[in-house]
Amino acid sequence: MKALTCILFSFLFLLLGSSSVIGQVVTPDTTNNNVQDTSLIVQDTSKNHLRTSSGKDTVVMKDESGLETVVTIVANDSSWNEVSKNIVHLYKGAKVKYQDFELSADYIRLDRNNNLLYASGVTDHNSKYVGRPVVLFPNDTPKAVDSLTYNYKTQEGKTFGVMTEVDGGFIQARAVRKNMYDEMSIYHGLYSTCDLPEPHTHFGIHISKGLILDKQIIAGPSYLVVQGIPIKFIAIPFGFFPKQDKKSSGFLFPSFGEDAARGFALRDLGWYLTFNDYWDTEFRGSFYSKGSWEASMRTNYMVNYKYSGGFNLRYAWTKTGVEGADNYGTNKDFNVTWNHTQRQEANPGTSFSASVNFGTGSYFQNTGANSTYDYDQLTRNNMSSSISYGRVFADGKVNFTSSLSHRQDMTSGKVDLELPTFSLNVATFNPFDSKDRVGEQKWYQRITVGYSLQGRNTISTGDSTLFKKESLQRFTNGFQHSVPVSLSLNAFKYFQFNTSMNYTERWYLQSIRNRSENTINGFETVRDTIQGFRRAYDYSFSSGLSTKIYGRYPQIGKVEAIRHVVTPSVNFNYRPDFSNPMYGFYKSYIDESGRLRDYSIFEGGIYGSPSSGQSAGIGFSVDNNIEAKVRTQNDTTGKGVKKVPIIQGLTFSGNYNFAADSLKLSTISFSGRTSLFNQKINLNFNGSFDPYQLDDRGQRYNRFAIEDGKLARLTNFGLSFDYTFNPDASKSRSDNIDSLRNNMPAMTQEQADALARISTDPNAFVDFNIPWNLAGSFSFQYSRRFDAVERKETGDYTATVNLHGDFNVTPKWKIQFNSGYDFRQKEVSLTRFSIYRDLHCWDMSFGWVPFGRYQSYNVTIRAKASILQDLKLTKRNSHYNY
Repeated sequence: MKALTCILFSFLFLLLGSSSVIGQVVTPDTTNNNVQDTSLIVQDTSKNHLRTSSGKDTVVMKDESGLETVVTIVANDSSWNEVSKNIVHLYKGAKVKYQDFELSADYIRLDRNNNLLYASGVTDHNSKYVGRPVVLFPNDTPKAVDSLTYNYKTQEGKTFGVMTEVDGGFIQARAVRKNMYDEMSIYHGLYSTCDLPEPHTHFGIHISKGLILDKQIIAGPSYLVVQGIPIKFIAIPFGFFPKQDKKSSGFLFPSFGEDAARGFALRDLGWYLTFNDYWDTEFRGSFYSKGSWEASMRTNYMVNYKYSGGFNLRYAWTKTGVEGADNYGTNKDFNVTWNHTQRQEANPGTSFSASVNFGTGSYFQNTGANSTYDYDQLTRNNMSSSISYGRVFADGKVNFTSSLSHRQDMTSGKVDLELPTFSLNVATFNPFDSKDRVGEQKWYQRITVGYSLQGRNTISTGDSTLFKKESLQRFTNGFQHSVPVSLSLNAFKYFQFNTSMNYTERWYLQSIRNRSENTINGFETVRDTIQGFRRAYDYSFSSGLSTKIYGRYPQIGKVEAIRHVVTPSVNFNYRPDFSNPMYGFYKSYIDESGRLRDYSIFEGGIYGSPSSGQSAGIGFSVDNNIEAKVRTQNDTTGKGVKKVPIIQGLTFSGNYNFAADSLKLSTISFSGRTSLFNQKINLNFNGSFDPYQLDDRGQRYNRFAIEDGKLARLTNFGLSFDYTFNPDASKSRSDNIDSLRNNMPAMTQEQADALARISTDPNAFVDFNIPWNLAGSFSFQYSRRFDAVERKETGDYTATVNLHGDFNVTPKWKIQFNSGYDFRQKEVSLTRFSIYRDLHCWDMSFGWVPFGRYQSYNVTIRAKASILQDLKLTKRNSHYNY
């Protein structure tokens, strides 16, 4: 996202800084003839009687100030000295260091009389040019060249055949000369996105001649080169530009396309503004031939080691239907996003973050997800936002957090706002323990106490009425205090004893009263809201025992042993009946049918109301883990074994309430997991049983199912698993995602979105190092419901299978696919095919959705270099309709 002038000449801005000497030829054959002469010199040195052994030498010289300076000379192969001419020849791994200047090459010639260095590579026995010189100047990166000359006295030089990378692009120049005033002249310079000496898929800028000064650049004739074809009719004959090493404002190139509903498009035309190194903004607009248009403003900011973020404001004016028809109209939509991340070291003990996404629910549908037709965006049914602040006090013992949040259902238009929510938590402590205690804790010193305070202010309304005045009167709010007290002891050697008491108090600023009112249509229930502070509280007790039972089954074949660990636990719990009039939390009224009804005056409260009905019951659970030790055949000793998990976390749990007048036994829930095929498939399952029967109205009544010969009724069951046929693919993908995240600590919102898309979409990451990948998942859900028409219980289920993968057709071609099948709907789910072609410095992709509502295709060609990410050629044809 650079200006046009920046794209044309940005490579000159960073071209070896002010102290580099560079040059470039495209191939070794274009260097001067001295390169071939050096290969002959190498052969002659073996016959020269002045040849010396390899090693290290030093020469004492005087610099400009007259001070003596040491020149370090190293040659790994050989060196010889022409005494009469005072010239030293160095071969194979030769190195010369003078002050801060370093040079290494396979051939170096040092002329001490003229203070002149010449360096080049050599031609080996395979006729390949190897051992190119590598030069390093102060405060610069190493540069590889074909050959160079350098006067280390005057610091003037000339290089041939250098390539360097600048901000994702590559600079080549046939020759560059530098003088003692740090002025450089460039001859036949070339800027490209390809790092090859001859770019095979080339988009570049050719500069015939140029002069690089300290603060300005003077360029001669310059023109574009595309696929090796010079486009001279749009050449710039002469240019004078200020030299700067920072971002600059400028024009943003648009892309072109066609939309089935909106017509031909000019997309993302705009202007880029940079204010300083910490803040930049871009304005973009898209225009369609049928009258629709879009506008956006994106801003990014970053302060090193402190915080970073950005926000995006988007507005769309979309025409729908056919002009003159009944369905013709205009939709006005907007979308706002903001993200902010604070570095932990910026303010230790304090955190602040934001992730905001809100707008009209039809924005993504009416704009085709910003003309990307992204399936995830088109099918999303909610948006959410969160802004949070946190602070730790008292050496980490007190933690305060506060947040503003928003959740929007895009289907129904319902909006839930939390303005704000906060919590204050105090870490548990032992009030009866002494800091000076010696020895083990006594039982009362193990008592722990905690405290938490929560507050909420929330509203639920429609997106069309959100900003109306009457909406402010529908906010509900409240506070909740919780004090947990617990004690844990070892009992009877093998048991763990736990007891706890929980006290909860709620503060509300309003309560309700119900009454019946006589109207022309008869009696109706009316609810009045009473303003004023009211408090509600409840408390409960619980005590329990737990232990572990170990079982071992005898050897069976190759199975050395099977270990079964059972963890049973039982607890007694008690809660009073807070609907008792002595508490004042519940009142009565006669409803429209003339019956006396009890209700809570805190009904609908943000933290609920104390429960009615006494509870005195026993809770129970049983957890099971079964694993086997199996002999392995690939162990040379014959005694090797491996652990194979059979069942993990198989848990049954429930509760029996003695105080209830009927239906004392709760439903029995269960869950578990296991691994199959050498732990390549992780299978999870869960469900619940109901011990009671249903009457002819579908209501549970006080009769156990076992009385009719059934142990219990299965009310729901779920099963899911996934499998990958090539584990290396998922591991490589995870490693690459971690590497991207670690290498981009200050990501822009666009980069963060791309990384999130890669994390969730298995086809969003292209890795040619993995030749193939095939993975799938299966999900099954079963539930039973009562059919009021047939007056019996019926079963219902959903079952889906998904398959995704990719494979390399050639080392540069990859095909990706994603599909699935819904067994309940008996139809194929969204199916996508993608073909990716690696063009080295460019890439090309073809995406195809062959059928369904989002049937479409697109072809995209783009440059890989980050500086040219906005240079795109995209062709789309979509059947998407609004």
